[in-house]
Amino acid sequence: METSETLIRENQFNLINQSSIVVGKIVAISISKKKGIPKSNVDSATLIKDFGLEGDAHAGKWHRQVSFLAFESIKKMRAAGLPKIRPGAFAENITTEFIDIPNLKVGNLLQIGNDTELEITQIGKECHTRCAIYYKVGDCVMPSEGVFAKVINSGKIYLDDDVQIIET
Repeated sequence: METSETLIRENQFNLINQSSIVVGKIVAISISKKKGIPKSNVDSATLIKDFGLEGDAHAGKWHRQVSFLAFESIKKMRAAGLPKIRPGAFAENITTEFIDIPNLKVGNLLQIGNDTELEITQIGKECHTRCAIYYKVGDCVMPSEGVFAKVINSGKIYLDDDVQIIET
C-alpha cells in the first residue's frame, strides 16, 4: 500500500540551480473549518475569486485568502526533529514542490492548472503566540517561509496540478 509519503515525487530538476525553477506541483491541498488547528488534506478544492478556498476558515475578503508552503520547508522541519509532520500541519492551504515559495515576492502571480490565478500579497507572518511545532523543535517555518495570496481567477484545483510563476 502506498502512503502519502511514497506518492511525493523525487525532484526531477537540477538541484544545483533550484532558484531557476518556476514550475512546481501541488502535493497537498488543506482546509479547516476553524482557525488555529491543523488543516485536513483533500484531493481537490475550489478557489473563489476575492475570497479564497471554499470551506476554509481563513477564506474571506482580505489579503491572506490562501497560504502556501513548500514541501521542501516541511522536509527541513522533519530533519529538525519532527519526522512525521505532514502537509497541513502548519495551517497552510497549498503545499507545493519544486518551486521556490520562500523567495516569491509580493505581486508575483501564480497560475494553478489552466485557469486559476493568485497574487502573492504577503511574505511570512508574525507569530503572536508560539505554536506546538515551535515548542517541540524551537522553530517553525511558516512565519519565515510561508506566503499568502489572494485569488484573482476562480477555479477548481487538484493534487498534482502544475503551479507556475506567470509574472515575477
